Amino acid sequence: MEMYCRELTERFDDVWIVSGPLTLPRVGEDGKKRVTYEVIGKDDVAVPSHLYKAILARRSADSPEPLALGAFVVPNAPIGFRPQLTEFQVSIRDLERMTGIEFFPRLDKEKDVRNLCEADTCRLLGFREFTLYLSKRKIWGARTLHRLETVMKELKEAGVQPDEDLIGLYQKKLEKLSSQDPPDAPDRRSG
Repeated sequence: MEMYCRELTERFDDVWIVSGPLTLPRVGEDGKKRVTYEVIGKDDVAVPSHLYKAILARRSADSPEPLALGAFVVPNAPIGFRPQLTEFQVSIRDLERMTGIEFFPRLDKEKDVRNLCEADTCRLLGFREFTLYLSKRKIWGARTLHRLETVMKELKEAGVQPDEDLIGLYQKKLEKLSSQDPPDAPDRRSG
């Protein structure tokens, strides 16, 4: 979901996102609804059952296209790579009811917007795309040759074939790191 939001900024000039935790009621064995949540750590930090995002996007300031609006509620648990974002989409009114928050209050949500998933793909990354994305970020952030090689090894172990972008990024980073002095090597410029 986070990566989808980052990708939106490549397709829309303006993206506004409101996100937060939700603890939704569950039906107990007695048929009654209850709100309960797990607490973790020595300070008993509450763990929400779900997370939400309200997203408003505009192609450009001068675009005649209406604003795109989407609301999503995702369980606070691993969801894997099969579900698509549309499976977690809710109406903005339902999200406002669940959270007690009015999102984008100056916006006429009945007239001035279209569904984000109709204006955009609302497609989440698959395993290969996700792995390549993370690997590229790790390569970009690698500070040692060892770390760089570890990223490539992890990619191979995951069974993911690098794409051209990743290979190019790897080669640039390899050249850069190979040309640097090791961290504990003496400065070659001194006598």
